[in-house]
Amino acid sequence: MAINQNHPFEEIDGVRCAIVEKNCTPARVEFLKSLLELNGYTVVVVTSPPPKTPPAKPLAEGETPPPPPPPAPETFTVAVTQNEFNVTNAIYGRLLRTKEGNVVTMKYWKQQETVSNDSKPYFAKTWR
Repeated sequence: MAINQNHPFEEIDGVRCAIVEKNCTPARVEFLKSLLELNGYTVVVVTSPPPKTPPAKPLAEGETPPPPPPPAPETFTVAVTQNEFNVTNAIYGRLLRTKEGNVVTMKYWKQQETVSNDSKPYFAKTWR
């Protein structure tokens, strides 16, 4: 159990790990795993449990049951074995690097940009 929501950790396969992200798609897992391993972290990936479904309500007499919900997509939990790892601190503390040697920005981490452009500050004014 984490002290706060900014630094979650769990025991995965008998190893205490800092949680990087939960409910990731396979493509996101591959991106995070390659980025974190490049930066020297040992990555652990496990399948996330399926989402909880509310209990079915009793049917009235003569009512037909609703169709079953579609199966939930398979998602994964990504963690690192270094308990002191914190995503926010790693990104804004400029601790992570891309394979080109650039600093990982928040937009690159969220995969909103394909190239990390750390020369543009993340706090720049964007309205007008």
